[in-house]
Amino acid sequence: MLSEIRIESLGAIISATAEFDRGLTVLTGETGTGKTMVVTGLHLLGGARADATRVRSGSERAVVEGRFTTDDVGARVAARIDEVLDSSGAERDDDGSVIAARSVSRDGPSRAYLGGRSVPAKSLGTFTTELLALHGQNDQLRLMRPDEQLGALDRFVDVEAALARYRQARSEWLTARRDLADRRQRARELAQEADRLQFGLDEIDSIAPQPGEDDGLVADIRRLSELDALREAASVARAALSGSLDEPTSDGSSAADGVGRAQAALGGTDDDALRGLAGRLTEAMAVIGDVSTELGDFLAELPSDASTLETKLSRQAELRTLTRKYAADISGVLAWAEDARGRLAQLDVSEEALAALAARVTELESAVVTSAAVITKARTKAAKSLAKAVTAELAGLAMAGAGFAITVTPLPARTDDSAPLTLPTGETVHAGHDGVDAVEFGFTPHTGSDVLPLAKSASGGELSRVMLALEVVLAASAEGTTMVFDEVDAGVGGRAAVQIGRRLARLARTHQVIVVTHLPQVAAYADAHLIVDSARGRGKSSEVRRLDDDDRVAELARMLAGLGESDSGRAHARELLEAARQESHQDA
Repeated sequence: MLSEIRIESLGAIISATAEFDRGLTVLTGETGTGKTMVVTGLHLLGGARADATRVRSGSERAVVEGRFTTDDVGARVAARIDEVLDSSGAERDDDGSVIAARSVSRDGPSRAYLGGRSVPAKSLGTFTTELLALHGQNDQLRLMRPDEQLGALDRFVDVEAALARYRQARSEWLTARRDLADRRQRARELAQEADRLQFGLDEIDSIAPQPGEDDGLVADIRRLSELDALREAASVARAALSGSLDEPTSDGSSAADGVGRAQAALGGTDDDALRGLAGRLTEAMAVIGDVSTELGDFLAELPSDASTLETKLSRQAELRTLTRKYAADISGVLAWAEDARGRLAQLDVSEEALAALAARVTELESAVVTSAAVITKARTKAAKSLAKAVTAELAGLAMAGAGFAITVTPLPARTDDSAPLTLPTGETVHAGHDGVDAVEFGFTPHTGSDVLPLAKSASGGELSRVMLALEVVLAASAEGTTMVFDEVDAGVGGRAAVQIGRRLARLARTHQVIVVTHLPQVAAYADAHLIVDSARGRGKSSEVRRLDDDDRVAELARMLAGLGESDSGRAHARELLEAARQESHQDA
């Protein structure tokens, strides 16, 4: 619940703090004192768009800060709140409460804070939406919109899980449907693309390049181009090292022979230094032997046929035909081929592939129809129960004979509908994000008159009571929510006003209820009465203060046609207050 709100430089308020308890709290005050600024502040905490014109003249920014406790919320709401706090890095205060704040700058952007952390206004709204339900005169107008009526019905019936299944099936169906339509419309273009890809793959596969083969060919061709010079250099070197009948050295001995004789001469002495040098010559002989062997292998591998060079050059030319068309090197060509095979698998525009995809679309459409039917059935059943309950509440709000009705009908598809769904009845409907149902609230003010759409049949006062009756019935689905009503009793008076006060008091038994009202009949039922009035000695600024019994009587008398200073007005106010208290005590 909301335990406290602090407002600075918002509208007529310079600085004000209001504390709220459980039960019913009313805010009253003269017109223009700024009592609606409290509701405006709550809207800001709810993530509403910041309006710089609301900043008090002479101030740079307005600040609204609210303290919320979450001890009395249900497990599901508590889990969602904890998720928002964790994802935002927000922290609870020492007493477990959470502080939410919003600042509105006159010249710059607004700022939002949650649990001591700066957060986007949307995140702040996600948090407060779980704890606050704000209802004002604009909400009465929104109640006439089809999407708001659908949302109200869905609050009464739990279709959250069914909607999640429907939306998943709908998403898969629409994706497959778009894919099928795209393939059919672009069949020729896709077939041409598939031919180009297949031609390229066939050409690459016929040449069959190997990874790094182009670099290897460059080295081989360079060697073959210098074949005679390489053979002569290797032969002379090998003969010099180990001796050769084909390539004798000038004195008939090899480097290996000379080193061997030197090693033997040094090794036969007793001098340690010379024997050390002999050991090093032993190592040199091993190196000479290895190099001589490798030179022999090199000579053996050199091709004796000059046609080998032509073969390598021909292979290099083949690879270059690929690198000119597909990539800068063979590694890139092989990567292109891999990508082409993947793309080709997606471009199957054969009759068999299209038939398989069409069958998949039909299968997914059937799943969407089944999911939608579950939601429609639940809504249709719930519509009867909700309409009956709201009608009963209207009778308690001095509207005996009035009737409330809810119709659930298929949402017809348009001619160019993006998501047409065919039902088992053969009817084509629009598969919207929230299902295939159109929900409409109907109302009749008295028995015997026709039930007409709510927008065409209810006056302002009647609409206020319809919304209140609806909220009372829906309250059971908003466990732990603070309900704020901003002059929803506009256009109502007399006995109807008393009934509204009773219903709000009844609602406050299970919820924290905050009401901005101009009706003394409603204010009399409050557990706590706050007044927004001009602060003494502070110009045209306003403050919020809690009224004691005597001040409350005076305020009720003022609200009774401005009779605050008269004995008759105070007597009437005391009578009204005492009657409300006795009735509340009896109901408890």
